[in-house]
Amino acid sequence: MTVDIICPLYQAEKYIEKLHHSLLKQKNVSINNIHYILTESTDNTEVILNKMNISYQKIKRSEFSHSLVREQAVRRIDDNPDIICFITQDIVIEREDWLEKLIEPIITNKVAATYSRQLSKFNNIEKYTREYNYPEKSFIKSKNDIESLGLRTFFSSDVASAIKKDIFLKLNAYDGKNLPISEDMYLTYKLIMNDYKVMYCSDSVIYHSHNFKLKDLYKRYKLTGKFLKENEYLDKYKTTSSGASLAKYILKRSLQEKNIKVLIRYPFDMAVRLLGMKVGKM
Repeated sequence: MTVDIICPLYQAEKYIEKLHHSLLKQKNVSINNIHYILTESTDNTEVILNKMNISYQKIKRSEFSHSLVREQAVRRIDDNPDIICFITQDIVIEREDWLEKLIEPIITNKVAATYSRQLSKFNNIEKYTREYNYPEKSFIKSKNDIESLGLRTFFSSDVASAIKKDIFLKLNAYDGKNLPISEDMYLTYKLIMNDYKVMYCSDSVIYHSHNFKLKDLYKRYKLTGKFLKENEYLDKYKTTSSGASLAKYILKRSLQEKNIKVLIRYPFDMAVRLLGMKVGKM
């Protein structure tokens, strides 16, 4: 099967060269094209793209949307790949079999979509959220898992994911909606509820590291709260208990490792997440 990769870019000068070279090094896969969508930036991203002779599409900031940019990019593709792979600019790919491991379950018809394991290079709270959301063992999720997993049944991440192109289009992608966050959950919900399976691939590994300030974390959770408010059907899948389970895991792991920095930040971090979520739902 052939693959097209879609990657939105914004202020990406410190990422693009290393990212592009790591994509070209992927083995045992047939990549048709890499589609970069550049939101107008003030740094040297465009200069670097031109210097490297990399083709890209440029859009205005007012045109950017996490959901619509991806959906429109897929609809514009004319080389007819079997699989679409979504990535973000800030991932670090160190293994040459990352993409092979990501698309293998789709090629063998085990599932319709997959997502990679994410690890953080920082020893902060995100390290533990990555552990919780991206464990060591792979697993497949279907409608049969809703009772046991609740909202986590629909968790995935298009930071590094793949899906059969025909199914993406058949389900009408994101339904033309401008989703500011959680577009990956929106799509995964549609996949699961239409009897498709989604696989978490623990052997498809990337690094995705942040060190968010509290105000940035608040903004993210406010957007998440807004998303859940606009998609209230998800609330019946125990959204609150899902967050509580994550909070308990972070506290447990930080105590086990005697991570003092995390323990000091923990109450403020959790409070900001909860407040952002509540405000977003109002």
